Amino acid sequence: MAELWMGNVEADTTDDELREFLCRYGFPAFDTIKRVEGTGERPAVVLGFEGVEAHVLRALQSRVHNMFWKGRTLVVQVVPTRDET
Repeated sequence: MAELWMGNVEADTTDDELREFLCRYGFPAFDTIKRVEGTGERPAVVLGFEGVEAHVLRALQSRVHNMFWKGRTLVVQVVPTRDET
């Protein structure tokens, strides 16, 4: 499973809004979402994509990284693959 970190996401953004936004730019629909509040100034989400390789997300990442959306500039990064064995 590949994961995508989206930082500086408006806190009241719904899962459906995130899904529609990413699909508009060619991303597959995500399967899981984890919200990361941090200090509250720059909330983030970690999106999980079952059956998607990290290189696919890397190819799409530049489409939305540094994009201005909902009054904020997004920071989008592919989470490095973790070995959980």
